[in-house]
Amino acid sequence: MNFILSDVQHGVMTLTLNRPERLNSFNDEMHRQLAEVLTQAERDDSIRCLLITGAGRAFCAGQDLNDRNVDPTGAAPDLGASVENFYNPLVKRLAKLPKPVIAAVNGVAAGAGATLALGCDMVIAARSANFIMSFSKLGLVPDCGGTWYLPRLAGRARAMGLALMGDKLSAQQALDWGMIWQVVDDESLNDTARQLATHFASQPTFGLGLVKQALYASETNTLNEQLDLERDYQRLAGRSEDYREGVSAFLTKRPPVFKGK
Repeated sequence: MNFILSDVQHGVMTLTLNRPERLNSFNDEMHRQLAEVLTQAERDDSIRCLLITGAGRAFCAGQDLNDRNVDPTGAAPDLGASVENFYNPLVKRLAKLPKPVIAAVNGVAAGAGATLALGCDMVIAARSANFIMSFSKLGLVPDCGGTWYLPRLAGRARAMGLALMGDKLSAQQALDWGMIWQVVDDESLNDTARQLATHFASQPTFGLGLVKQALYASETNTLNEQLDLERDYQRLAGRSEDYREGVSAFLTKRPPVFKGK
C-alpha cells in the first residue's frame, strides 16, 4: 500500500500521510516511503515548497504501537533504534531542506505526529485540530525533535507542562501561545495551505532557504557568530539570480519572476 501520497503542482510537492484507518500513525514502511519521497523533494529544483498533511480525520497519531508490541520472549523493544533510524533523520532532513515546509494539520496530531508538525517551518491548523504530547502517557520522552522544539515554541514552563501532562492542546490555544502560524475553519484548510505553498513556490527559493537556515542557526549561535553568518549568507544571496531579478523588477516597476536560483 502507498502510505505516502505525493503530488507536484505549480512548484509545490504535497505529501499526504496515508494510513487513515490508523490515524496516519507511522510504521517502518511508512517511514521508508516518506524518506524516498523526501529524496525527490531534495533533488528536484522545480519543487520549491513542501506541504505535508494527513488523509482522513487525523494529521498523524505518532508511532503505530502495533509495531511496538513487546517481544513474546519478554525482551524490551529498542525504541532508540527507531528514533535513530527513522525519526531523527526525518527531523534533520526537514530542517535542512532549503525550501519552505508547511504543515496543514487537519485533525489530531499526537506524539511524534505533533512534534513532526511543530518541526515544520510554518503550521496551519484546522480549527478542530489539536496537539497532544502523548509520550508521557506511555512513560516515554518526546522525540522527533519534541524536546528541542517545544521550549523554543512555547517557552520552558508551557513546554514542561505539555510534555509532563500529555493533555490535549487545541489549535486555537497553540496559536495563542505562538506555537503555530494560523488557524482556519476546517473547510478552508486545504485552500489556505495550498495558497500559501503556491505563494512560496513563486518566491526567491534560494533566499528563503538561507533565511530558514539562519533562523535555525540563531538558536545556538552567539550574537557575534550570528552576525558573521548573516554576512556570509547575504554574500551568497547577493550573488543569486533571484536577487538580480528582484532588483531589476523593482527598478523597472514590474512584477518579479523568480526562478529559485
